[in-house]
Amino acid sequence: MIQATLLFASGSDIIVIAVLALLLFGGKKIPEFAKGLGQGIRHFKEASEGKSDDAPKDSNTSEKK
Repeated sequence: MIQATLLFASGSDIIVIAVLALLLFGGKKIPEFAKGLGQGIRHFKEASEGKSDDAPKDSNTSEKK
């Protein structure tokens, strides 16, 4: 059985993961990954906000012919 505490990383776990990422990818690649992640999140937010704006506000209205 998986305990809920295994799903969350503590402070020391995050430091170890950051050091390993730095060793694996190098100092120049990590900002590029962060930039790409930020752009992806921004596009997702814009798409989700745009989709809610396209939805009809009143479902009882009918189209005129």
